[in-house]
Amino acid sequence: MSAPAPPRPRTEERGAPDRDPRALLRSLLAPLGVAVAVLLAGAAVGTAVQGAAWFGHAVLSVVVVVVVGVALLRTRSWLVAPGQLVALLLLVTALFTENGLLGLVPGPAAFGELGTLLAGAGEQINSGIPPVPASPEILLLVTLAFGVLAIAVFGLAVTVGAPAAAGVPLLCVFAVPTALDDQLLPWWSMAAAAAGFGILLVARGDRLRQAPGGVAIAALAVVGALLLGTAATAVGTAGRFESGTDGAGSDGAIGLNPFTSLRGQLTRSEPRDLFRVSGLEQPVYMRALTLQRYVPQSGWQAGRPLPGVPLAGPLPPSTSGPARDATAQVANLGFEDYWLPVFGDPTSIVGPSETDWSYDAAGGIAYSNSPLQEDGWTQRMRLPDPSAGALRAATGGSGVDPAYLDTDGVDPRVTAISRQVTAAASTPFDRAMALNEYFSGPGSRFRYSLQTAPGGGGDALVDFLTRGRTGYCEQFASAMAVMLRAVDVPARVAVGFTAGTAGPDGRTVTTNDAHAWVEAWFPGYGWQTFDPTPLADGRTVEPQYVQQARAEAGGAPAPDDPAAAVPPPPAAQQPAPPTPEAAPTPEPAPEDGDPAATGGGSVLPTVLTVLAVLVALAVLGALPFLLRRRQQQRRTGLARAGGEGAAAAAWAEVLAVSRDHGVAPRPGDTVRTTAERIGDAHDLGEPARRSLSELSDRVEAAWYGGMLPEPGALDPLVAEVSAGITAAGTPLTARLLPPSVLPAPRPGPDTEPADSTP
Repeated sequence: MSAPAPPRPRTEERGAPDRDPRALLRSLLAPLGVAVAVLLAGAAVGTAVQGAAWFGHAVLSVVVVVVVGVALLRTRSWLVAPGQLVALLLLVTALFTENGLLGLVPGPAAFGELGTLLAGAGEQINSGIPPVPASPEILLLVTLAFGVLAIAVFGLAVTVGAPAAAGVPLLCVFAVPTALDDQLLPWWSMAAAAAGFGILLVARGDRLRQAPGGVAIAALAVVGALLLGTAATAVGTAGRFESGTDGAGSDGAIGLNPFTSLRGQLTRSEPRDLFRVSGLEQPVYMRALTLQRYVPQSGWQAGRPLPGVPLAGPLPPSTSGPARDATAQVANLGFEDYWLPVFGDPTSIVGPSETDWSYDAAGGIAYSNSPLQEDGWTQRMRLPDPSAGALRAATGGSGVDPAYLDTDGVDPRVTAISRQVTAAASTPFDRAMALNEYFSGPGSRFRYSLQTAPGGGGDALVDFLTRGRTGYCEQFASAMAVMLRAVDVPARVAVGFTAGTAGPDGRTVTTNDAHAWVEAWFPGYGWQTFDPTPLADGRTVEPQYVQQARAEAGGAPAPDDPAAAVPPPPAAQQPAPPTPEAAPTPEPAPEDGDPAATGGGSVLPTVLTVLAVLVALAVLGALPFLLRRRQQQRRTGLARAGGEGAAAAAWAEVLAVSRDHGVAPRPGDTVRTTAERIGDAHDLGEPARRSLSELSDRVEAAWYGGMLPEPGALDPLVAEVSAGITAAGTPLTARLLPPSVLPAPRPGPDTEPADSTP
């Protein structure tokens, strides 16, 4: 055993402020990289939220998180994530509430305000289409989303030091725009995300020598993202990538899933041809499917089709009364879905596969068990042509399914408005016409637009009727169908396409013709069409009975808007939400490939759940690292202090660093043998080997000779050995789950335990 060497000069404590400006700048590179990476990855939010206000809130949120993280990182690393969460809560309290203590600290009232705003954000997501207005509700959601994701990325990239792993939560920043927008994101968003991730990898003070290579790799990633983003441009409808262009003028098949697909088709920047129709002498809507079930605060939902008959052969009628026979030839230019669009009341359809398609006469839909694209078909049909007088006389028992009168959970204010609008109407037909004119007649206060007005955080349908009064076909059809049911007229929503544009080869139907309208049931006649959407481009098809009723009324303006006279009921009078026992029985879960696999629930709970899971995973993932950091700080502190326990702490820290880098102590080895094995296994340089040899001598002298080390004698040795072991880099697994936090084997039965200090 060699004699212990004299103690080395005491070095500056770890974690103390670095007085070298260049070193300080290097330490700030990673936090700055986190801020830039999160903002670049979230740039796609601009496609889903109007204006630039969202970006200011995102920047403020990320800056607060990063600044607080840098400040806390230089004190205690385990405080970083909790401190950032507290700072984010103080920020949203100051920005979005009026009841915070001193304007910053939230209390019960402030939490209530935040909850109300988040609920309102959910309603605006459900009732609007992107880009949604930058309302306080949406800005709160954006601020929280960027803040939480910045906390997760900061924890992995800076606190844990694993920037590659931080790419996982970084990708989740796309949860915000994808929650608000049913289309795929634009090509440049992929390039921005790739650039942000590249900056996250390159911006490291301890790897500046590798920066040129890292920049080159990141640049290649951005170029690749640009190429991929250009090749797979944004599409709506069924959420599939476009598959090129064919000779028919289509650039890939799309579907029509209500209502998310409808929104996507309405907002496409370039319309795509879907059908070419010939043989029809008059414009007729194409009905793809009908929606029977209305769920308050969620909207209309498709149910399981009734068992149908094979599409081949004669089809049972779904209407009765006077009608005109017609035949149409349909060429499919790029439509693929579970539903085959039909006109009027089909009597036969020739062309599609005889075994793949069925027809549900009650629903008026043709459907298959998997998405299909047929080349074309010929349809024979009845086009119902009752008069206004005939429908006005159609009263009595309807014989229709009572589900088409279901209004469970509908806000009583909607019922009150419906009854006031139809107060002067004595028949179901007159009530239907009164509601139709209420939305689209002369003097109506409603306006068609693809940009909807933000709601007030309450019932979405009430907001549309009383405040916004601006929307697209889904909202008009949804509102009128619910209001018809409220005045005892069976109703459903139909989804499909308007008649398209006339041309020399027939009518061409495009994605711009995606539409929703209302069908009301009249005894003896069946389902008849009403379209309440006030389209101004001439695409509306008005049946004969609607034109006759308007002529009889002399073009009278729409009735006075009763919504203005319906005050919101007091809070105490708000109906309690239906209990699970009182709720309508849900549709059975559709089997794989069933066309009814469509939902309309709020996406906000999903977004918030994803964010909460991200935080939980980030915290759980950082626990081993934080425990290892705590052990390291305690051991180096004991070693620095000298005296009893210093040698054991110093030796335990060296063994822990070695174990984290793949070389664990072997039972039965002495201190000196273990030191030699560590030096050889890690290929330590001469300075680190000398420090390791000196440290092993001092440990043996303390354990067996009672020569306790003086203060400041061991910690520089531990630092130099650790630097030598980690010179080749630390594996990602060693950063996220250090093996040294688990119980370690002892270096020998007759020696001091290798890890006797925590």
